Amino acid sequence: MKKRLIKFSVLFVITCIYSGFAFSDDQTQIQEGAQTQKQIYGSQLMTTQERVEFRTKMRNARTAEERENIRNEHHERMKKRAKERGLVLPDEPPIRRGHMRQGGGMGPGR
Repeated sequence: MKKRLIKFSVLFVITCIYSGFAFSDDQTQIQEGAQTQKQIYGSQLMTTQERVEFRTKMRNARTAEERENIRNEHHERMKKRAKERGLVLPDEPPIRRGHMRQGGGMGPGR
């Protein structure tokens, strides 16, 4: 009887731990997806497929210069698309990850 209880307890703990990790991974993927979507310039004007293709291009770029060229070409396409739809996007591409905004840090209002 004790062996059965111990086996059940171990199985229960393993299941709980695994479920916690799975939930954590799902949450992380959701958060990263939302963050990535915000970081793509003009993402609100893109289809899901276009966002996937853009991310794939960026991941497959071999150099920082190649990524910058992809980013700049994309920026121009999104500006043109916004203009065609009567929308306004900022002139400058968004600040890339790892770069701090003016004033930096996590001050009030952030």
